[in-house]
Amino acid sequence: MSAPQATAAEAAFDPGAAAARATDAILRDTVEGPHRGVVVDSPPGAGKSTLVVRAALELAEAGRPLMVVAQTNAQVDDLVLRLAEKNPDLPVGRLHSSDADPYDKALDELPQVRTSAKAGELTGLPVVLSTAAKWAHVKVDEPWRHAIVDEAYQMRSDSLLAVAGLFERALFVGDPGQLDPFAIVGSEQWAGLSYDPSASAVTTLLAHNPELPQHRLPVSWRLPASAAPLVSDAFYPYTPFRSGTGHGDRRLTFAVPSDGSGPDRVIDEAAVSGWGLLELPRRHTPRTDPEAVRAVAAVVRRLLDRGGAATSERSPDPAPLTADRIAVGTAHRDQAAAVRAALAELGVTDVTVDTANRLQGREYDVTVVLHPLSGRPDATAFHLETGRLCVLASRHRHACIVVCRAGVDDLLDDYPSTEPVQLGTVVKFPDGWEANHAVLAHLTEHRVAWRP
Repeated sequence: MSAPQATAAEAAFDPGAAAARATDAILRDTVEGPHRGVVVDSPPGAGKSTLVVRAALELAEAGRPLMVVAQTNAQVDDLVLRLAEKNPDLPVGRLHSSDADPYDKALDELPQVRTSAKAGELTGLPVVLSTAAKWAHVKVDEPWRHAIVDEAYQMRSDSLLAVAGLFERALFVGDPGQLDPFAIVGSEQWAGLSYDPSASAVTTLLAHNPELPQHRLPVSWRLPASAAPLVSDAFYPYTPFRSGTGHGDRRLTFAVPSDGSGPDRVIDEAAVSGWGLLELPRRHTPRTDPEAVRAVAAVVRRLLDRGGAATSERSPDPAPLTADRIAVGTAHRDQAAAVRAALAELGVTDVTVDTANRLQGREYDVTVVLHPLSGRPDATAFHLETGRLCVLASRHRHACIVVCRAGVDDLLDDYPSTEPVQLGTVVKFPDGWEANHAVLAHLTEHRVAWRP
């Protein structure tokens, strides 16, 4: 199958200019606008962290001290490192917990970064960063003039309420298509209420402040031209985006020819088209389907054995497709553990294997996905969650290969969405049933049937 050709509209589209216009408008509203909040929707790989860093630098350089709120320690440490790289002279505070290993020790090598478990010891610094959980325990006499909330769609509204008194104005940046905030207790009793503590921070914020300006980043710099249209149509129908690259800008090649097996044929299909579906025979299986797990491992092993090389806009020279540039995504932790064990048997140890929840925000050249509905006798709300499939389908720069048993299309038809309707709730669109159908219909065009 030949790669699709760029249309005239695509050729005329300037992704850099479109992204620059959006960023300028966001920063103008953040720095000069009259509103206390600004919301930015960002598709996968659109430069969300780059925007957060740039906004933080502009506010700091304008003499406006700010706090930055992220959802995990890894996100906080990444932002600190990015700030230090962009402006080595800017003093930065890293507020951390009292745990034994609370932050990345690489920060200790940066003289402009001050770390402390006490907010008082970081007073006066232009920028202070920490997690929402840590900020919730901070008390201040005077609030910060500005705050930036990163991954705001993955922050629960009760977490926002816990830190809202710490700042006067805020920039909220996040990806509305990813997984909803995690809660360990049931939230049915709050469904439909404007103060639902399990709802995302942005949902609650806009419910109470509908006048706040909303922006979106229009370009994904991660997803290739082969993936952006599908991900945009399936998961972001009201906030569409484009790929920052054209169909000829990235290439995935292999030094070792195909041996004719199913894994090799699906690899070749994905190398050309950006997508591949390795379809196993229809069967109801345990969650850790041994045959599907071995198929995933076989695909990864062949990706490494065949000497892959990736060419992209980042460099004219092909970059080797090494183990650290490949990831395997699953729906459940026990599936991830089974894949790791299968890979270890094949001598592969350095490939990232994790659940969709833990792959959020990460980027690889090639991803191999065990479809959440593969081999299942039913389609539960967990497996139909739109964000889970969106994460799994949007981590790659070159190609995504999905391993799945046949029959998912019939399963979706047999189990339409039957979740109870809650009065007052905002209907999430598209729902998981529709998104799964859209993705499966596209994958079917790149199907390789294989009986191991």
